[in-house]
Amino acid sequence: MEPILSKKEIADLLCAIKEGQISTDATGQEQTAKFSNAEAINLFHTSTKSSHQLRIPNFDIILDSFAQNYSISLTNQLQRTFTISRIDIESAIFHEFMTDQKNSGAIGVLNIEPLKYGSLLIFDQQLSFTMIEIMLGASSEIEPLKLDRKLTTIELNILKSVMTKACENLTKAMTPLINLHSSLIKVENNPRLVSITDPESEVLICRFKVQIGSLSGELKMLFPVATLEPLRERLKDLLSVRTSNFSEWSERIIDEILEMPTTIIAQSGTLTLPLHKVLSFKKGDIIPLDYDPNTPLKVLIEDNIKFFARPGMHAGKKAISLTGAYR
Repeated sequence: MEPILSKKEIADLLCAIKEGQISTDATGQEQTAKFSNAEAINLFHTSTKSSHQLRIPNFDIILDSFAQNYSISLTNQLQRTFTISRIDIESAIFHEFMTDQKNSGAIGVLNIEPLKYGSLLIFDQQLSFTMIEIMLGASSEIEPLKLDRKLTTIELNILKSVMTKACENLTKAMTPLINLHSSLIKVENNPRLVSITDPESEVLICRFKVQIGSLSGELKMLFPVATLEPLRERLKDLLSVRTSNFSEWSERIIDEILEMPTTIIAQSGTLTLPLHKVLSFKKGDIIPLDYDPNTPLKVLIEDNIKFFARPGMHAGKKAISLTGAYR
């Protein structure tokens, strides 16, 4: 047991400390704390790529389908070659993400009935101004403008048509999961005026690269996790559903092929003549054929020889009797 100091000893100790005779600093060994094995932890949320995949599996398949369809739609609409590819998927807190969007360009607010909440479609500044120039007829040879300012109301209205196309393609991509109706509510240039869920809610941010010839920009789609949570079980079964649908389609195609009409010809012989003789044919002309009545006829299906046959009569009508297959 440590000895207890008397009142006099305590007074002497305090006096010595006050006069600087005793240091109150920790010793060198106590000062040096080593944390080489310590790792930083985010106690609030994670933004790793693996975390969302465990909770929202196979959602990347839907996003890739959207990117492919949207690139085709933009190519057809604007007569430029668009290539859209998914970069990654992250998770974040809604208000933190929106606070970071200081130069976001155009922000489209989407309604995705019957799912809860909505979603966002975000064009960065470069993509926004490039799309506007293309829609206004700028030549592909002109260097695009690089403006550091917010989009005007007129410019936001111009972008509505391409954002509406995105809604159509999102609806199409979600068809294997749900009968979705996606529509554009409004387009904003100020992130502070946009709210689709609670500020502290977790959201998924899906980033895409948009390539237009030598130009490129970034497109983001934002979904609250609570919006996608009801689809989690359907997304788990997405691959089996797609396989099942493929099987059903293949069977249907086979059934339809079996019902297709086809042309069958029983050919007794062929004749090769110059065109001027064919043009001089008239009624009563006799055209000799290189045909031996004792040899089987050739049966052609869509101009391809498949069988041999002999001619005859059946129920008072001309008919052929197949004698073998052509090999």
